[in-house]
Order: sequence, then structure tokens, then C-alpha cells
Amino acid sequence: MIIDRCLEAYGGAEFWKNLKRIDAEVSVSGLAFSLKRRPFFKNAKIEMEVQRPYSKITPIGKNEKITGVLEGHNVRLEDENGQVLKERKNPRDYFPLGRRLFKWDDLDMAYFANYAFWNYFTFPNLLLNETIQWKEIASGYLLAQFPDSIPTHSKKQEFRFDPETGLLKQHNYTANVISKFANAANVVHAHRKFEGIPFPVSRIVTPQGKKGKAMKKPVLINIQVNDITFIK
Repeated sequence: MIIDRCLEAYGGAEFWKNLKRIDAEVSVSGLAFSLKRRPFFKNAKIEMEVQRPYSKITPIGKNEKITGVLEGHNVRLEDENGQVLKERKNPRDYFPLGRRLFKWDDLDMAYFANYAFWNYFTFPNLLLNETIQWKEIASGYLLAQFPDSIPTHSKKQEFRFDPETGLLKQHNYTANVISKFANAANVVHAHRKFEGIPFPVSRIVTPQGKKGKAMKKPVLINIQVNDITFIK
């Protein structure tokens, strides 16, 4: 089973079951940011809890002291002392229409970026989540059906792996907060080991072509991971 090979490749099921947090430093750019009039992330700090949807990014926007926090389905902005500046309950209900077609504020970005990173970076642990339905549809291909309880891009998602190593190669989904037509191909271009655990450090997101194949352009999101720390 590809699930077993994937878990083994990324450190084993017990490693992810016992992992509490992942801290990361990332730089992110791409057309998706520009279209929503958002600044790129340059050496942004991310803290994610592995066992529940919780993630925080600093800075979330132009102000370097403002952090965007996702907790479950809700988001908030905090200052450097952890004081809540603004919050929004169930922000997904506001996407994708109205001014969000053209511009996102810090809370919009806090929702999108945090849930996306939480899904990407804690992925091997999602294979152990019993609320997600996993089905191997072909050799090295997993189809996932996500529940409403998990903030994510779309209910149906596809994951493609190297059948020999078990490492993730491509993640396909629809970014519904952008558009129901935003069918994206998230391709892993490189892995690097941190504390002996391989981790995807270079991802390029482009539109999907025929049969889910990644198009070369435009580059919607370019994710480069500078550092990863696993906290048990």
C-alpha cells in the first residue's frame, strides 16, 4: 500500500503520531498573491500544531509585527504580544465573491495561507486521520475525501507519489476560496532532510492541464522552505 510506503518514507507513523508542532521559515511568491494584491512572504515564520488545525504566520502582511492565526475554522490577527487585534468567525463563508475577487485583507490571507500550509506541512499525519477517506486509485495515486471539520482547499484531492520511494510528487486540488474553477497542481520539486526526516522544500503550483498534469505556466504559487524544526 502506498500509504504505508509514504509514512515510512517520512519517518514512520509513530513519529507523526507523537509530533506536536512544526516550525518553519518560508518564502512564497506567485501570481495568486499579486492578483489578490498581497505582498509576498519573505522569510516568514510559521508555527503549526500537528494534531489539530492550528497555524500562525508572521508577518501575515506588510506590518512585520502582525501575526495571522488560524484555529479550527476561525482566524484572527495578533500583535507581537499576542493581543487579538481583529478576528473573523467562519471566514470561508465570505469567499470567493465581492471584493475578494480582486483584493484580500490580512484576515483573508491568514485563512488561506494558514490552512494551506497546515495541510501541506502536516500531510503525512493526515494519512492517519480517520475522518479522511483515502483510496488508492492507481499505483502511487491516492484520492482523498476530506470532511467538513478540516479546513482545506477542496473536499476531493489527489496525491501522487513516487511508487518506489513513497515520497510525494504532486498534490492536485481545487482552491475553492479562489474559484470553483481554480484546479491547481502542486508539484514537489525537491526534498531535504531535517533531523533525518525528508521534507518537501520546493513546491511550484500551476493550473492543472489534461488528466491533472501540471502546466508549466503561470506560476500561481512558488513555495521555498528555508528551515524546518520538528517539536515533540
